[in-house]
Amino acid sequence: MTREEIALGFLKVANEAMCRPIRSLTQARGFDTSNHVLACFGGAGGQHACAIARSLGIRRIFVHRYSSILSAFGIGLADVVVEKQEPCSHTFTDEYKDGILKRLEAISGQARHALSEQGFEPARIIVEKYLHLRYEGTDTGVMTMQPEDGDYLRAFEERYKREFGFTLPDRGVCVDDIRARAIGKSRTPPTVEVPRATSAAQPTETTRCYFEGGWEEVGVFDLPSLHAGSKVEGPALIMDKNSTIVVEKSCIAIITNEGDVFIEVEGGKPKIVTEELDPVQLAIFSHRFMSIAEQCGRTLQRTSVSTNVKERLDFSCAIFGPDGGLVANAPHLPVHLGAMQEAVRYQLRTLGDSWKEGEVLMSNHPAAGGSHLPDITVITPVFEEGKAVFYIASRGHHADIGGIAPGSMPPTSTSLAEEGAAIKSFKLVKAGVFQEEGVSALLTTPTGAPHATGTRNLKDNLSDLKAQVAANQKGIHLMGLLIKQYGLKVVQAYMQHIQDNAEVAVRDMLKEISRRHKLDEVGVLKAKDYMDNGTPLALTLTIDRRDGSAVFDFDGTGHEVHGNLNTPPAVTASAVIYCLRCLVDREIPLNQGCLNPVCIRIPEGTILNPSETAAVVRRTALFSLIRGSCPLRPALSALLLSLLGWHKRRWC
Repeated sequence: MTREEIALGFLKVANEAMCRPIRSLTQARGFDTSNHVLACFGGAGGQHACAIARSLGIRRIFVHRYSSILSAFGIGLADVVVEKQEPCSHTFTDEYKDGILKRLEAISGQARHALSEQGFEPARIIVEKYLHLRYEGTDTGVMTMQPEDGDYLRAFEERYKREFGFTLPDRGVCVDDIRARAIGKSRTPPTVEVPRATSAAQPTETTRCYFEGGWEEVGVFDLPSLHAGSKVEGPALIMDKNSTIVVEKSCIAIITNEGDVFIEVEGGKPKIVTEELDPVQLAIFSHRFMSIAEQCGRTLQRTSVSTNVKERLDFSCAIFGPDGGLVANAPHLPVHLGAMQEAVRYQLRTLGDSWKEGEVLMSNHPAAGGSHLPDITVITPVFEEGKAVFYIASRGHHADIGGIAPGSMPPTSTSLAEEGAAIKSFKLVKAGVFQEEGVSALLTTPTGAPHATGTRNLKDNLSDLKAQVAANQKGIHLMGLLIKQYGLKVVQAYMQHIQDNAEVAVRDMLKEISRRHKLDEVGVLKAKDYMDNGTPLALTLTIDRRDGSAVFDFDGTGHEVHGNLNTPPAVTASAVIYCLRCLVDREIPLNQGCLNPVCIRIPEGTILNPSETAAVVRRTALFSLIRGSCPLRPALSALLLSLLGWHKRRWC
């Protein structure tokens, strides 16, 4: 690559990084970016606008004539706002509706009066009326502005469905508070009209700029000298004293009557991305995959009901390749991320070709890649021409799953049956229909252990499962847009490239550890520690410096315990993959590639690979020292990190 290509590559990655929060604020909330206009401001905003608009599918860009000082200009023109708010706590039914609306009118009058006292004439005051509505049994409120027809419930349901993907028609609607917002409109500044153009715009000079494809001679236009109706075809530069606007190829800038700039963005001829590895595209795809996983997480957080998911954020979302290997994840819980791919792969091994389009699976059994039973994994495959091409999965901690204690986290459990419903594989959705009756039977049926019951809060279980399905569906929709843009083969190729990149980074790190410890070409490191009850944790790490591979052998680890500190093998794999990722100095996403150079051997029947009936509810005790949240010492995580020289590294 030339210096110019490298510089352009950095610019592309920076643009994609700026697109991520825009997608989070739009696509994650049910809005299509292509239906909007991109408004840019700041001295450098116009330099990135065309590239960002293309990436987001936006076709129009608005650049204010004072874009470089727009914040200061806006402060000078800002409206004066007075808000009045009162708590309500009533259901929005015929019994309370009239009283609620009368109170809303009363506080609207108070807000209007407050602006009148500041000197605003009635004609310059606008009052907006809101009801803060939510479904009964949920804590996700939606501030609903009074619609033109006055039907608050319809407006609430439309917005709720747009943001969360579903409604809850069997639940009542509560009014948490009422709000009036009086806006005193500022004096409109004198209209500035620039003269109409009588001839084609001419550049004041020319300069060389580097675009996709090479250097080009482009015209430089002086913005104050351009007249209304002037058109500037890209590639070109439009400049004033404080800002620069880059009009890229296949874009046309048009000057409005007020001297602002509208840019029409055409599709143009973007660089064809092939399946061959390109370093710039690798970084861009990493951002795109991560952004999709993040938006799945935001959807799950907003649509869920339980405190565990919505407030404690005990959930994770990730994208998996056609083989079930982890491709990208949002920065959620480490204990979930390494284990979720084991859950996906278990379903692939179990179901094979019987997995049909329109089906969604749920699982929580430790033997099926689960962690502990409250963590339910929901997996949705995406089919192309009758074949699953990738998977979206979400794992969330449910408030109750049955068992001998409320919350399904019994401190005294000695068997899995005492901890709640254990599900290896269940088709939660068949042919696009949510199987509420079937999953309700699974969750409410007692496990058979003495004093065990079914779930104590089925309604929240069902709501959170629907939220997980909605989160997966959001990921499928966004992945569909990515495939539409690049093609399935290219997307799958970069799924593999991202994993390959992580694999190379881990191999290099293992070689460095081998050299630092002055090991032989095939060298061995050993460590042993003990739980508080005397159970040994043993690890023999064999590193082959020739290819950067390693074997993590836990032979010598103690037998599973008659308690609930046992750890499923998927969680042990999570600890290994997370430790490896933390020790890599490069910026790489945590994915299956981190484990490709590694073989993990865990003897069956040990505390790290217990039997299917062993209690595991406190499985994170062996993992949580990574996050510094568990007082239990020693632990697997500490053992791994100390063995690999963690004390010489920093958090990533």
